[in-house]
Amino acid sequence: MLPPLKRTIYTGTFIHTPTPGYLEIIENGAIGVDENGIIIFVVKLLENHQVKVVAKRVAETYGWDHGADVVACGHGRSSFWFPGFVDTHIHASQLPNAGIFGTSTLLDWLETYTFPLESSLSSPSVARRVYNTAVRSTLAHGTTTAAYYATIHAATTNLLADICLKLGQRAFVGNVCMDSEETCPDNYRHRSVEASLASTKQVVEYIRSKDPEGGLVQPIVTPRFAPSCTKPLLEALGDLANNEDLAIQTHISENKSELALVRKMFPENSSYADIYYSYGLLTAKTVLAHGIYLSDEEIALIKQQGSGVSHCPVSNTSLGSGICPVRKLLEKGIKVGLGTDVSGGGSCSILTAAREAAGVSRLLSAYGEGEERDRVKLTVNECLYLATRGGANCLDLGHKVGAFEVGMQWDAQMVELLDVSPHGDVDGASGEKGFAQCWGEETWEEKVAKWMYTGDDRNTREVYVKGRLVHRRD
Repeated sequence: MLPPLKRTIYTGTFIHTPTPGYLEIIENGAIGVDENGIIIFVVKLLENHQVKVVAKRVAETYGWDHGADVVACGHGRSSFWFPGFVDTHIHASQLPNAGIFGTSTLLDWLETYTFPLESSLSSPSVARRVYNTAVRSTLAHGTTTAAYYATIHAATTNLLADICLKLGQRAFVGNVCMDSEETCPDNYRHRSVEASLASTKQVVEYIRSKDPEGGLVQPIVTPRFAPSCTKPLLEALGDLANNEDLAIQTHISENKSELALVRKMFPENSSYADIYYSYGLLTAKTVLAHGIYLSDEEIALIKQQGSGVSHCPVSNTSLGSGICPVRKLLEKGIKVGLGTDVSGGGSCSILTAAREAAGVSRLLSAYGEGEERDRVKLTVNECLYLATRGGANCLDLGHKVGAFEVGMQWDAQMVELLDVSPHGDVDGASGEKGFAQCWGEETWEEKVAKWMYTGDDRNTREVYVKGRLVHRRD
């Protein structure tokens, strides 16, 4: 049993992206969080910079003058609070393979590296080691919410849910479903539709028994991708998701060879998206990873169904899959978040994903003409929105996390950048705060840009989920 929370007033500079492209900066502010981890008040532009004086005055104003703790943001001139990151697509089971690609592309990478590793996680001792490391690593990088793919093994998938609950990370945990003899290894697949469905049901029931309200961890239906599942399994999973009001995660349009395989296996469907739609798997609670080669008709269908797309730029580059036209998706009204896609992606950092999202959008602009060249580029503010509230919207959590607003939950990270002194030395060893350097003349917008482009986990000093401290970098 976790200890109860206390009312807490957080002070300092608060920065968030409540809407796409808009970076709101609250200098010298205060945010009050109650015993349930809910933001009760947001106070902006306080004149007195002394933390104790500010906190006392705010506490009196809101009737919190008895029993509220105070947490000030950092020690340097370049410290700020930022919402926790939301990773909309990560394979926790693949963490040991991060950075290993060879010269492969998607389908042969699965056969050579991924399936053998995932099959080893039938062992509880192996799974415990991998999943503990995965959750601790993502928390250390500021990820407060993650949509996890586990493996086909129900028992160790449940272990991942236990670890998320123990360490305090908000998570969606999915038992991977794959039963196709045609595309799945004989030693790593469910032997029947019934076996796969039973495995997922076991995970759903287990997670709901541990977290009945879904306040921290929720189950998520996880067909690996359409080619890995038989048509009866897709139908059964769609029925389960709709009958039990469950979230869904899967892959779509990641690789051209994959698309050719999909057309071969599902000739009766008009498109990849239509497969999921026809089996009840394209809903307002569906997150589709990648979406690089979606047609206009598929985009319209995804918009109609209210599904979201997880943009995974690091993985797409590493496996040579392609570049997702994120601007087009956003302009068509599609919900878009960011995913690390470990281990297709070699980093579990959503900050790295945000950086790469900006980079690949600029690369895509090189192939455009006229106004199109600049239009497709994603700004820093837009990428950080995708990393927070955009991702939360994909997971149907945009009303709860991803911004600093009254009524939302305190999922936050304390960020500290490196202040360079007038004499050329630094406030704190450079190894402690990384390469995100501030020279004293930067605006807050410029500091945030430096953080996105040059920051890493060394800048993430503390992480909170639902008001609870879940990570501190000493």
